[in-house]
Amino acid sequence: MNDSTVSRSLSQMRKLVSTPPLATRLPARQIAQLRQQLRECAEGFGGEVSARIRAVRLGEAYLRLDASGRHELLRLIALEFGPDPKVVMLAHASYQAALGTPAQWDAEAGLRAALRSARLRILTQFNALPQGVKFLVDLRADLLGFLDHDHQLAALDRELQSRLTAWFDVGFLELQRITWSSPAALLEKLIKYEAVHEIRSWTDLKNRLDSDRRCYAFFHPRMPMEPLIFVEVALTDRLADSVQPLLDESAPVFDAKRADTAIFYSISNTQAGLRGVSFGNFLLKRVIDDLQRDFPRLKHFATLSPLPQLASWVKSHPELLTAIAIDHNTLQSGLWSKDKRLARRLRDPLMQLAARYLHEAKQDSSAPGPHDPVARFHLGNGARIERLNWLADTSQKGFQQSFGLMVNYLYNPEDIEDNVESFGSDGRIATSASVRRLARS
Repeated sequence: MNDSTVSRSLSQMRKLVSTPPLATRLPARQIAQLRQQLRECAEGFGGEVSARIRAVRLGEAYLRLDASGRHELLRLIALEFGPDPKVVMLAHASYQAALGTPAQWDAEAGLRAALRSARLRILTQFNALPQGVKFLVDLRADLLGFLDHDHQLAALDRELQSRLTAWFDVGFLELQRITWSSPAALLEKLIKYEAVHEIRSWTDLKNRLDSDRRCYAFFHPRMPMEPLIFVEVALTDRLADSVQPLLDESAPVFDAKRADTAIFYSISNTQAGLRGVSFGNFLLKRVIDDLQRDFPRLKHFATLSPLPQLASWVKSHPELLTAIAIDHNTLQSGLWSKDKRLARRLRDPLMQLAARYLHEAKQDSSAPGPHDPVARFHLGNGARIERLNWLADTSQKGFQQSFGLMVNYLYNPEDIEDNVESFGSDGRIATSASVRRLARS
């Protein structure tokens, strides 16, 4: 088979990415065939074209499987293509014997070679295919789902995450601004991947890409039409306290030349398979630099962020609602917000509850950072908790996850490095005086 044959096979493979799985688990005969194919991939039989053809065939086989079949194939790779324990034991003994002698460094190289896994030699062959990197990112998304109940896949996940971390190093990523003139296929991806505030229509999207807005995304050269993470920015003259005006398609367009504040109101990671591969902090730093170059008047950089796990945290601590005298389901419904008297009564205790949540709720004993994932992200990147906002997101989702509350995280360029250092070394949470007072109430 030649390169043109590989190209045709790749075309079919791309179509399969969006095709529902056709088969259930593989029968024993096909598993034996796949095992042989995996061995050939691991041993590198043939030349470059042969390797690419094998990768295409393996990818096609994987994509045709349903969830149980994919799980079975990943277990095959994880359990049968790791390092050989006997070879590792002998190499380790040779290394121990060679310590302190001129042969130590050769023995060390031998130990490294013995520990090298055939699993990665199999999976990295996809890297040579035009759709191969995206295939591996999606494959890891499957793997993470299976890992929740099959810990024997952990070694394969660690190896794959390590390789993806190297491939998606921020030095390889490209920052691009997305505009209304960007390709329609890319704009459709924004609609699909928006994870914070649903994009309801093309008109909604156009509003978010207007002259008083900016949208930036990181791209990998091997995934040119797949944003890895993107941020939506509103240019304003004040610290935004509600998301409704930002999403209002009929609101007047603000004169961006008058803006002194940039509000990051939505940050969406798009690739589930890149969990644990961090580049969001670099995105915000690059975006701030880009905005300062285009708009020298900008002085303030802040978010308008959700508290996505506030309601679930409160539900796990029902005693917190005793003094408020209202049940959790009613709070999540949001119906109380239409009763002005009731809303006034609830304002102070709920604001105090949210401040306490941000300050006191921890992830768990092994990871002592804040319970809230958005707080962990922004505090870890040098922001401070600036202000809590009452009834800032009155959508159904806003009430369901945080009783309508939102928070501003402020990025002061002069304080970012100190905040990162303090948060990383002793867990200190940078907070404005007003939020500290609420947390103590």
